[in-house]
Amino acid sequence: MNNSQVLNTILIVVGGGLLLYAIAAENAHPYFKIIGLITIMLGLYRATNFWVETKDDHKEDENKE
Repeated sequence: MNNSQVLNTILIVVGGGLLLYAIAAENAHPYFKIIGLITIMLGLYRATNFWVETKDDHKEDENKE
């Protein structure tokens, strides 16, 4: 599960980097913006699904003690 969080973070950072490059560069191809936005959204989607699946994990730990 920890590897998926790392992958989600990498997707978000790479997508943000692509968007920043596309905004800062004068002759950047518009596909950089599209790919960057899709990559960010994929990372955020995966991250929120992971958070929803593990949101009640702390309750299980409290019940074991």
